[in-house]
Amino acid sequence: MAPDKVTVPEIKRMKEKGERITSLTAYDYSFARILDAAGIDILLVGDSLGSVIQGQESTLPVTLDDVIYHTRAVVRGRKRALVVADMPFLSFQISVEEAKRNAGRLLQEGGAEAVKLEGGVEMLETVEAIVEIGIPVMGHVGLTPQSLHRFGGYKVQGKDRDQREKIIQDALAVEEGGAFSIVLEGIPMDLAQEITRRLSIPTIGIGAGPHCDGQVLVVHDMLGLFDMYAPKFVKQYADLKGVMAEAVKNFITEVKEGRFPDEEHSFH
Repeated sequence: MAPDKVTVPEIKRMKEKGERITSLTAYDYSFARILDAAGIDILLVGDSLGSVIQGQESTLPVTLDDVIYHTRAVVRGRKRALVVADMPFLSFQISVEEAKRNAGRLLQEGGAEAVKLEGGVEMLETVEAIVEIGIPVMGHVGLTPQSLHRFGGYKVQGKDRDQREKIIQDALAVEEGGAFSIVLEGIPMDLAQEITRRLSIPTIGIGAGPHCDGQVLVVHDMLGLFDMYAPKFVKQYADLKGVMAEAVKNFITEVKEGRFPDEEHSFH
């Protein structure tokens, strides 16, 4: 039976029990309420808001204040799910002290219960430092969108032997640093399976195949609301863009023809 409130220890226990973890991104109160009521385990306030909310070409322009703002809204809308906030570009890479301060802001000002940051071996000290001050950390390795220029775009990582070993070492470092879980993005499914087997903490996949301990998607992608690009790993569970467009067209027609508002939708 699902717990009344999903917590960090419960997420770790889910791997031990062999129970799959579900996660979706959320950026506002209304979506958070719907996803939470449906039973999602983790709401991720992702820096993907740069693309689907702000219309940016990447996640790089997203600021810490942006994430804090959206996290506040999500927290107001959820009762059960664990809320994890992304640490955006330059909020944790400058220094360990700045990373601790900014992670603290996401909890203190945003209301998040954990933070997510990208990187592996090079972020070991940072992960350790944030965990040491009592802030739960979710790691993120493989295709890390904040490093898209180094990768030459959004390309699957870990296809050759050197890359595979680097990603494995990154994942092991995140676990060593004390993270409670780790996102595996854009890697071959056999590599994700190996990492999932070797780690004691849950792996949450996005474009990493079926063998992870959980899965996460950008909610606008899986609901068909964002179609600027369509990654292979996204399954569209609904066409809400089509539903919304049809509703708006009907509204326009009824207003122009004088059919809305009618008696039923007017006051006397």
